[in-house]
Amino acid sequence: MPVVGVLALQGDVREHCAALEKIGVEVREVRVPAALEGVDGLIFPGGESTAIAHLLNTSGLREGLASSIGDGLPVFGTCAGLILLSSKILDGRDDQWSFSALDVTVRRNGYGRQIASFETVVDINDLGEFPGVFIRAPKIESIGQTVSVLATHDHGDGEHPVLVRQANLWGCSFHPELTIDTRLHEAFVASL
Repeated sequence: MPVVGVLALQGDVREHCAALEKIGVEVREVRVPAALEGVDGLIFPGGESTAIAHLLNTSGLREGLASSIGDGLPVFGTCAGLILLSSKILDGRDDQWSFSALDVTVRRNGYGRQIASFETVVDINDLGEFPGVFIRAPKIESIGQTVSVLATHDHGDGEHPVLVRQANLWGCSFHPELTIDTRLHEAFVASL
């Protein structure tokens, strides 16, 4: 059975853990560098990207995670997690950083502020219709040549990727952990 870590510094930690437990995966909450030992994959949850980035520094996890990602650790970033993986952040704070691992440009709050949050059905390659929960979601503005688009959404300004994959890295603009549908978690685990 694979061991999947959930970055447990801030955000939708409990919800991701519940989804993984529901599909029979051994889950480990990752708060310190030692918790990375032996994980087969890791989820960066939704939450507040600048707060998570700050806590990655103060917890001592930033350097070890950068090394693990560079060594091929599979990571699934949802919402704020996508921002943390992205190569470029638009509308971020001046001091905002990312791991620059996933070759995408994202715009923070690209679908609007909290009041503009919405739910819609997203059609995902090989999975079909999936409930998309968008809360202050990042908008993927551009992707690199090695990034595969697994789902798009048109929010009135043309189609934008909302689920992407580049080798061992997955990025999602919405929150699959806030639904009862575990198929995205299953797909990530199956890729480990």
